[in-house]
Amino acid sequence: MARGLGKGINAFFPDIETQVDDKIQEIAIAECRPNPYQPRKTFHADAIEELKESILEYGIIQPLIVRKSIKGYEIVVGERRFRAAKEAGLSTVPVVVKELSDEKMMELALLENLQREDLTPIEEAHAYTNLINELKITQDELSRRIGKSRSHIANIVRLLSLPEQIIAYISNGELSMGHGRALLGIKDKSKIIPVVSKIRQEKLNVRQVENLIVKINEKPVPKKKEEAKKDVFLQERESILRDRFGTAVNIQRGKQKGKIEIEFYSDDDLERIIEVLEK
Repeated sequence: MARGLGKGINAFFPDIETQVDDKIQEIAIAECRPNPYQPRKTFHADAIEELKESILEYGIIQPLIVRKSIKGYEIVVGERRFRAAKEAGLSTVPVVVKELSDEKMMELALLENLQREDLTPIEEAHAYTNLINELKITQDELSRRIGKSRSHIANIVRLLSLPEQIIAYISNGELSMGHGRALLGIKDKSKIIPVVSKIRQEKLNVRQVENLIVKINEKPVPKKKEEAKKDVFLQERESILRDRFGTAVNIQRGKQKGKIEIEFYSDDDLERIIEVLEK
């Protein structure tokens, strides 16, 4: 499923994309070098090969955006095109030269990274966190500027609070974002690793993990009620609320009244849940 930004780099820097009156010039590939602040270090060989074939047939349709440096030019946007052009054996590439500070170069590198369609949830979480820190903005402002909901951003960023081992499993695809979100709901954090081992061994899906975590989180009950199980109706409603709020939800029904417990993990998380309730 494609991820990436809801809006493009233009949402942050309206003047960065090429304009009709921009001067396009050809410069030697040997004079170009990657953005030094680019966090993405690996590029899929298949994607570069496909782009190379397109360049050989049609040329480079969209010019690269670069800035002048002491030695040649630094690529601001278009590193994939640059790499594919080198593979295609081109000696020059079309560019538009922009004047940008080091700070803007860093911000653009983070944004271009976010526009990839093959981002893992963890890469997306790091990109959001870096943007918030570098631009000194809130999750609310980031949400408005990139066209992603605040709850989506908050849910993704929360994955980074999981143990490093779990983050690695999500990064390599062994666990999904849904698994990660469910694991955040475990009250006793010492039980996360054993639960993950069970997920991997038994190939549990997200719904199965959610049900497992509900059982783990249940408080001890008096002896006479030990065998009693929460009825299917309440389990179903808990699942609906968990999906809606992106956190652990527990419904308790008494003889005359009941209660709904919604967990949150930070002030930001509480604000996110309140926003959902107000909709």
